[in-house]
Amino acid sequence: MTELTEISVGWPLAVSLAFAATVRGWRAGRRRVALNEALHELRRPLQSVVLAVGSGAAPQVVEGSAQLAAAALQRLEWEINGGTPGGRREAIAARSLLASAVGRWQARAALAGGSLALDWRAGEVLVEGDWSALAQALDNLILNAIEHGGPSIRVQGRVEGRSLRVTVADSGRASRPPSRRESPAELVARLTGRRRHGHGLAVVRQVAAAHGGRFALRYSEDGSLAMLELPIADDRAKSAA
Repeated sequence: MTELTEISVGWPLAVSLAFAATVRGWRAGRRRVALNEALHELRRPLQSVVLAVGSGAAPQVVEGSAQLAAAALQRLEWEINGGTPGGRREAIAARSLLASAVGRWQARAALAGGSLALDWRAGEVLVEGDWSALAQALDNLILNAIEHGGPSIRVQGRVEGRSLRVTVADSGRASRPPSRRESPAELVARLTGRRRHGHGLAVVRQVAAAHGGRFALRYSEDGSLAMLELPIADDRAKSAA
């Protein structure tokens, strides 16, 4: 009877301990992932600060990069010490938002032997949301095109119904010059682990969902086309003439 009692007590205990160890391992893994994601999103604005200062970019570009770095550092602190991330929602001039993102990364595109340009066709429209989150999503789309796409990159903004449609198109990897692989930007990208670009696109999907928008990405031999669609915030905003 004693042996049966020990077996009946010991087996559930062993299962419980194994389950607890599995949960602890899962939580530790999730925490590592969260911290790595926060670090990943901090690297980008820090890189843009260095590029903006080094290229003599306009003061507003440098300021925007610094604001994004501060926001990313705050998110990292929340992951380490606890807290509830939540940016301030506001009406944002969409043209300025995109122009700032393009300005932050033009020097990076040039270092990689490419070009980055804004094609704005949406007039003076507003979107409502967290400025740092939207800027973070745009940065991820642009950097994904620079690091993994063709050298010629165009960011376009236009109105589709009651939405602002932002597209980021590149000219395809086949159009890259052979010398690009040894460019300073390419070497830095390899050293900093550019293969994590899947996380950047996940951030874009999260930001789109949080702002009532949508995100789509299409690859082809002629290059990739990323589309981020956001609701226009104000009915009084003027669309393109």
